[in-house]
Parts: sequence; structure tokens; C-alpha cells
Amino acid sequence: MVRKFGYPERVLPARAAAPGSVVDTGNEPAGLRERKKVATRHALGVAAMRLAMERGLDNVLVEDIAEAAGVSTRTFNNYFAGKHEAICALAFDRAVAIGAALRERPASEPIWEAITSAVMSEYGAADRALDEERMAGIRLVTSTPALMGEYLKVQAMTQYSLAEAIALRLGFQPAANMFPRILAAAVTAAIQAAMERWLHADPPVPLAPLVRRALRQLADGMHEVLPPTPTADSG
Repeated sequence: MVRKFGYPERVLPARAAAPGSVVDTGNEPAGLRERKKVATRHALGVAAMRLAMERGLDNVLVEDIAEAAGVSTRTFNNYFAGKHEAICALAFDRAVAIGAALRERPASEPIWEAITSAVMSEYGAADRALDEERMAGIRLVTSTPALMGEYLKVQAMTQYSLAEAIALRLGFQPAANMFPRILAAAVTAAIQAAMERWLHADPPVPLAPLVRRALRQLADGMHEVLPPTPTADSG
């Protein structure tokens, strides 16, 4: 089975097509199966994160996650290699969805506006602060050393997904031009900075405004530090 960043390729989430679009498979059995796979993966991710917040990571078993999601342990193993992957699944899927959203933006839209819209399509709904108890649970789970590797995969997938979409949008060949990877890395860093500010804010604050601010500060900062005219490429 092919795995991308440690995750089985065949169970990575696919962005739902709009009804009536050329890729809409809503009336086909294959499309229904795919949506069920995505729904099952999402349910397992939600259950894993909730149980880890309630019990602590060390007190959660794969069997507990499967039971909470209403599936068998065998089904769990078709989606994830272990509980650490499942706990980070929602963040990982969000990373994939950002790249998919960028590919769907209008071709006439300026690249930075398209990137901002794609990122906010995943973070824009987080416009209310969570209560302190829930934030404490999220901090406890996300700061667990055992999950660091999985969260690095999330960051890598955000960069990969964005870079692929940026290259496609700009007509660049990734092997020949580093710009898509560079821009994707900068956007990923802005998102991460917003997430860290959100996790440690006291009192808790909404995430969406922080992500918007981080992207705006990235754009404004680049305008501030870049020279007014392009310099020759020195290689």
C-alpha cells in the first residue's frame, strides 16, 4: 500500500465535488463509497482527539477509538497505523483540503488572494474562542512528545499540498523552480505561528482572526523587506 507522509494513499481525504460538476460522482456507487471512507476517517479522527483530551494520550487504546467511532478495530487499521496518526488526522486532512481549495479558486484571482481564501476556507469557521477547559485539553494533547512526529507530517503535508497547487496555478515546474515550495513554506509558517499564539493565549481567543492576521503580516512584511525593483537571479 502506498503511503504519503506515513498515511495510506487510498484513505487520504478527497475534497467533495460540487453537485453537477464534471467530477461529481454523487449518483455512482464508487462516489458513495468514497464519501463513506471520508466520513469514517473523520469519525475516527474526532473520536481519537476527543478521547485523548478526556483521558490523556497514554490512556487511549485503538480499540477505544474504534468503539467510539462505531467501527471495528480492523476498520481502524485500514485507515491508520496507530492512535497517534488518528489523533492528528483532522489536522492532516485540513492540510490536504487547503491545497484542494487553492486548486478550485478562480484562475483570474491574484495568487495571494487565492491562497488566503483557500487557507481561510478551512480556518474561517473558527471565529469563536473555546472555553479554557477545552483549550487546556488541546494543549495537553498537542504538546505530547509522542505526537511531535505526526504534527511534523501535518506541516509537511500543508507545504506539499500548497506547493503543488501553487505550481499548477502559476504554470511552474516544481523541479525547475523553487518558488512554489518557498511560498508554501512561508504560508505554512504563518499558519503555525497563528496556531501557537492561539494555543497559548490567555484568555482564549478565536483562531480564525489570528490566521488572517498572520497571513496579512506575512504579505505586509514581504512588501516591507523586499527591494522596490527585482534583482537579478544569482542562482
